[in-house]
Parts: sequence; structure tokens; C-alpha cells
Amino acid sequence: MTTNPKIETERIYLRKLNLNDCSDLAKVLSDPVSMIHYGGAFSFDKVEQWIFKNTKRYETDDYGLWAMIRKSDDAFMGDCGITNQIVDGELIQEIGYHVIRNYCNMGYATESALACKIHAFKNLKIPIIYSYTRVDNLASRRVAEKIGMIETKRFMSNGHEQILYGVINKLSAQQVDAPEPATMVSPASQTSHRPAR
Repeated sequence: MTTNPKIETERIYLRKLNLNDCSDLAKVLSDPVSMIHYGGAFSFDKVEQWIFKNTKRYETDDYGLWAMIRKSDDAFMGDCGITNQIVDGELIQEIGYHVIRNYCNMGYATESALACKIHAFKNLKIPIIYSYTRVDNLASRRVAEKIGMIETKRFMSNGHEQILYGVINKLSAQQVDAPEPATMVSPASQTSHRPAR
């Protein structure tokens, strides 16, 4: 392991992306099949811009999308992390990821997303963490449910129906008297601890 991990699990670690990762990250971001629910494949220049955007996030937010690396062989498997997003007019913190097809259906997305949720709650003290995807993206919906998220609302974006999942940081909920997950239907009125992008 050449870089100290930002987040570590049994099988993977997450580290900061850098421009040397462009070719590896392009294996997922420039793959039309992998990006079918994301609006299409990225050009190589757009992959570089994606990495640059996340390096800026590390500086401004202390989080972003990180490189997903398998411990056993240092294989680059994609990205996963936490970003600020505007969803239906509200600022939220969201867990997102992109996994190279060769590494799909092995539990890496779930393992990485769960690690990000724990990091968001324990270290970043985020009161509620979300994840959203298109309604027809069943694989991503299953990941959200596996890490304890529940559906909070549906909304339209770019001509597609999206589903928003969320889970409350229970420690934070005790501190700020936030609503129970079953009653949480919208991110509205939730105040972010970070400024908008």
C-alpha cells in the first residue's frame, strides 16, 4: 500500500484520486454500459476534469470521491465517496460510487458505501447521509438498502425519475432531535454542515 488510506475495510481501502488514475478511472467512467444510468460515457478529458473536481473537494469539504483499491493486489476498481449535491433544490451529502465492470457483483460497492456511511457519521458528524439513483437502477437501489438507507422521496431530474434514499446519524439525531427515519420524506429543512459547491 503506497498511500495511507482515507478509509479502510477488510478488503478495500479508499485513497485520494490523482491524475495518474485517469486511465484506470476511464475504465468505468468512459464505459457506455457502466454509465448507462449516469447520462453516458465520459471523454478522457472529462475523466481528468472529474478527478480535478474531486481534488478540489478534498480541500474545500474534506471529502469527495476517492479511488477504490483492492487490498489483496492493489487493483483499481473505481471510485466511491461523499459529495455535496443539490437534490430537488436542497443541499445534501451523498454517497456515490462507480465500479469497473470486472469488479461488479462482488460486494465491493456495498462494502465501500458502508465504510463511507460510517466515516460520514463517526468522523465528519454528518447528521443525515443520502444516496440517489434512477428508479430503474436496481443494483444501486439494493446497495442503498443494504447499508441501512430507506426511500425518502422521488423526484425528476434530466427527464428521469430518481429515488432518494437516506439514513440518520443516530448520535446526531439525539443531539438535534431530528425526525425518525420512517417520518423523513424530504431533505428540506435539513441544514448542511458544509457550504454548497
